[in-house]
Amino acid sequence: MVAAGDLRRVSHSLPIVILARHGETDDNLEPLRFQGRTDTPLNARGLRQAEQLADTVAGLAFEEIWTSDLQRAIQTAKPIADRIGVEPTVDPRLSEGNRGRWEGLVMNDVAEQEPELFEEWRSAGGSFRFPDGESLLEHQQRVTEALDQITASGRSTLVICHGGSIRTALCQQANEGLDGFHKWHVPNCGLVRL
Repeated sequence: MVAAGDLRRVSHSLPIVILARHGETDDNLEPLRFQGRTDTPLNARGLRQAEQLADTVAGLAFEEIWTSDLQRAIQTAKPIADRIGVEPTVDPRLSEGNRGRWEGLVMNDVAEQEPELFEEWRSAGGSFRFPDGESLLEHQQRVTEALDQITASGRSTLVICHGGSIRTALCQQANEGLDGFHKWHVPNCGLVRL
């Protein structure tokens, strides 16, 4: 994770790629829900977080902004794009994982109703597949494909995406497999240097 105070120092080693999680949605509040591809908007606090993130990164020399195609990521990218005058590139490969039939369900309810499958999820790993959804490995592969394209450009880029997408990228970067998926905590509007 990159602390806001460290960003100025990091920005001197341009080009850089920084990942940022979208601002808060109501599904990020207790009781936590599987959000996945459900296209939930930012709540009032999430909109404020997006403005604060724009304040934090406005002075950095980002040449590009990429964002997931889900509105919570696009809404987070907008104040930043407005501030630095860069039109975001929207890419569905950066989207959150498809949580299948668990999308919209309260996590505690899933843990109670499907304890074995929920425990598999908590253990993660590349072979885990959400029921009627995407596997963690499929999620990681599409995110990696997008990030490879972004980093190959050699441009300093801010990428607005999702907690799961960032965690798959961190697992890839750490070269530890997806077993480490749950060890990473990425707060709303948290920043991670790739």
